[in-house]
Amino acid sequence: MPNVMSAQDSTHIRSLRSWVISANEPNCDFPIQNLPFSRFRRRDSNESWRIGCAIGDQILDLKAAGIIDTDDMNAFMASTPSERRMLRVRISEGLQQGSRTQSAWSGSLVAQSMAEYTVPCRIGDYTDFYTGIHHATAVGKLFRPDQPLLPNYKWVPIGYHGRSSSILPSGQGFRRPQGQSKLPDAAAPTFGPSRRLDYELELGYFVGQGNALGKPIPMEEAEDHLFGVGLLNDWSARDLQAWEYQPLGPFLAKNFATTVSPWIVTMEALAPFRSKFERPPNDPPPLPYLDSLKNREYGAVDIVLEAWIQTPRMRTSGEKPVRLTCSRSEQASYWTPAQLITHHTVNGCNLQSGDLLGSGTLSGLQRDEAGSLLELTLGGKQSINLPNGETRTFLEDGDTVVLRGYCEREGATRIGLGEAVGTVLEQ
Repeated sequence: MPNVMSAQDSTHIRSLRSWVISANEPNCDFPIQNLPFSRFRRRDSNESWRIGCAIGDQILDLKAAGIIDTDDMNAFMASTPSERRMLRVRISEGLQQGSRTQSAWSGSLVAQSMAEYTVPCRIGDYTDFYTGIHHATAVGKLFRPDQPLLPNYKWVPIGYHGRSSSILPSGQGFRRPQGQSKLPDAAAPTFGPSRRLDYELELGYFVGQGNALGKPIPMEEAEDHLFGVGLLNDWSARDLQAWEYQPLGPFLAKNFATTVSPWIVTMEALAPFRSKFERPPNDPPPLPYLDSLKNREYGAVDIVLEAWIQTPRMRTSGEKPVRLTCSRSEQASYWTPAQLITHHTVNGCNLQSGDLLGSGTLSGLQRDEAGSLLELTLGGKQSINLPNGETRTFLEDGDTVVLRGYCEREGATRIGLGEAVGTVLEQ
């Protein structure tokens, strides 16, 4: 894949080491080959939100170090691809062992343990897609055993417009939503708190440069409009969803909370982990506007995704979260990030810097690769057993869900996406 290799540069060299010692530790999420961005401030301070770059267990305050002159993440994200690459090279060179900037930049480091985070940028609009074909198939079998996938699934990227005002930063809790639900044999719906609360293991793609209203983004240019990726948990009230989703799709079942990780891993950092985009031989090829040589050669992104749970009992007894599932985005996604950008704008819709596109739940083929409790419990029919003897069909009050993600491939340095953490608050 020559295009993938040409997208790599001096910032991806495996032998690079940083003068921030923690960045050189094995399995570190944030080695010098990663360099993701967030908005942070020192904990319990009244400081304004700053733009930071993760290196090991530290954050480099970019403005304090004199690297940029703004605290506006959206303006920062709207820079051109060439400007982003040049900045990445500058940060990488300054953090390398032996760099002459060590003494100047070391005073601009803040320990991640001493920081608090907000959402990584101003998210003006949020669209959630449904790219996980194994999730779509598994959920479809629960409701339509004879036709799990609807006829349009393999032709058009399915999505719906979400609610940006309820997007939460990692670590923030939320209250169980209320709404209408209806049992299959009931004569009428009832109102009350959701009893089938679920998580969804997703990726969130952040828009860098936007486009003008009425000017679609072609596939050949779509990657230039992607800034990076983070973890996303699109919490779902399955009982509310089942009653309300016809005929217009998700509403109250989805708009009460969505958790995003604090770090955006840039598309430049993901260059070593790109893969060919290939459909099964008997599936229809994408329509021409959703196809390009570049997308076929390296449109897919290979990210390992995990969901973990910690119950209140586990927290009280000092037990760490336990893993529920593990999947890979490369195997789960039926559409690429570039295709989502192009399809979203093909009708003339204007995207803006900071807009968020959710991937939809990214599940694998096997049950232990399922990205939601709906799949793991077969619609709530089979409880899952936790190591401490507890069971779950759906989330209970006090449960904390932790999403983790990382990229690893032979010949490349492992990089991580950090965590997206959310807790269902006690009533």
